[in-house]
Amino acid sequence: MSKLFSPFTLKSITFKNRIVVSPMCMYSCIDGFATNFHLVHLGTRAMGGAALIIQEATAVLPEGRISYADMGIWKDEHIEKLREMNQFIHQQGSVAGIQLAHAGRKASAETAWNGGRQIQEGENSWLPVAPSPIPFHEKDRTPKELSCEEIKLIVQAFKDAAKRSLQAGFKVLEIHAAHGYLIHEFYSPLSNFRTDEYGGSFDNRIRFLLDIIDAVQTEWPNDLPLLVRISATDWVEGGWTIEDSVSLSMILKERGVDLIDVSSAANIPKAPIPVAPNYQVPLAAQIKQEANMPTAAVGLITGAQQAEDILQNNEADLIFMGRELLRNPYFPLQAAKQLGADIAWPKQYDRSKI
Repeated sequence: MSKLFSPFTLKSITFKNRIVVSPMCMYSCIDGFATNFHLVHLGTRAMGGAALIIQEATAVLPEGRISYADMGIWKDEHIEKLREMNQFIHQQGSVAGIQLAHAGRKASAETAWNGGRQIQEGENSWLPVAPSPIPFHEKDRTPKELSCEEIKLIVQAFKDAAKRSLQAGFKVLEIHAAHGYLIHEFYSPLSNFRTDEYGGSFDNRIRFLLDIIDAVQTEWPNDLPLLVRISATDWVEGGWTIEDSVSLSMILKERGVDLIDVSSAANIPKAPIPVAPNYQVPLAAQIKQEANMPTAAVGLITGAQQAEDILQNNEADLIFMGRELLRNPYFPLQAAKQLGADIAWPKQYDRSKI
């Protein structure tokens, strides 16, 4: 029996298979608002058979956006369209999830198709913030170092965003603590040079993430899954390591986090990343085994048998897919045929079932 098409349960939610639409920025919002583009984009992937659809990195504050065109959930007005999208996703038998994010020093950037570099002046520009006044690129603006009072305001923003996420009908919440954005900037020694309670030791550098987890859990129901995406290594000597990630995952498990979404890198430019198919799978496997924690594998996973093998080898519990599902939103339907799994198709499409 195909493990890729077996159900998987986290708390009160059972996913119909192990395929997840990884959160991917679409740079298609104005003032953080979702549009019909997002309804069609995410809804199509729900019709395509993915079990969990995680909305792109969604900013908890306007200045926490990567770009001026990012999704947001910093005000109640954002909720209505998100609720409409989620209702459609759930009607297809998939589960709607959201990734809450703050871009930190990598904020105020152009859209991806316009180069993605930081905008340093004009109406679409603002001063980024960070744990320490260290820019990501040497030509970027020096970010403002956050005070402890400002840190608490951002923690509150995550809490408020979790409340809005529930009101919008999301069933899974993921905290984006990876890819060189604000939370990653705090826990990595490459970007955090603070000497207060949020810097220095391992325990101090992870404090910001733990504060966010604690705050979010006051609004997010205990019976709904809470995920955290981390960069499991910086791939640089002196940076965050897989051993650090195992230790962090053990702490997050104790704090009530249900699954670690295991990515890597992106906190410094030009890190020597060994990019290849499955290159991050060993990181997910190590965390799963050593922290005794459910994990998701992500990164250059493009084939049905490839995904099946990861699960059969007990290297991860879920498969997060990005670019392959951009290329082919109906990948799960086709993968099921390849792996000999008989799954339901949308009834409107059943006449074309392979």
